[in-house]
Amino acid sequence: MGELGPLVGEPLALDLVNTRARLPDQEFDFLADLAAMRHWLSCEQDLPAHGRLTTVAESHLRSPTRADLEAVRDLRDHAASAIARARRGDPPATRDLRAINDAMRAAPLRRELVRDGEGRPRLSVAHDGPRGTRIAAALAESVAELLADERVETVRNCEADFCILLFLPAHPRRRWCNPAICGNRVRVARFHERRRSRSGQS
Repeated sequence: MGELGPLVGEPLALDLVNTRARLPDQEFDFLADLAAMRHWLSCEQDLPAHGRLTTVAESHLRSPTRADLEAVRDLRDHAASAIARARRGDPPATRDLRAINDAMRAAPLRRELVRDGEGRPRLSVAHDGPRGTRIAAALAESVAELLADERVETVRNCEADFCILLFLPAHPRRRWCNPAICGNRVRVARFHERRRSRSGQS
């Protein structure tokens, strides 16, 4: 997460849910307004692994609209609910399933054959539909993919008691969303607690 920015680099569906974050003395919403959403989208665009967003026109990602923001915030709520249920082995609630499917249907993925700069055929992939729904559609696809993946049951919460972020562990010993932030904070807190305990015993 960083003190000033969102945690990115998890599966895109988790990055979406993780746009709500918490430190012991502060809460963050990285979709609080259009400026925050632009910043989050720019962080995601810098990650080649998140190719899902390349199906959205770059101009839309640089300048999302109020409709984009509202659609993505609504999707985030349904994604968080569906992922929480999937982690317990439960199917998504009907309202969440409908919202995710509606988001994908509102801007369906279109494939067409086009010529590249040298006239060779290239497969182009893009979302159709109103501008205000395209970003949400691409994100909804990432949520659907995670929900359909059996690994969703291995998604973990960060072990810092103040943190609400999720991650998909690449190795079983991972405990923190970000070792440099949550891990360090927990270690420092434990160090001070040990010092207080020792001083109380003396």
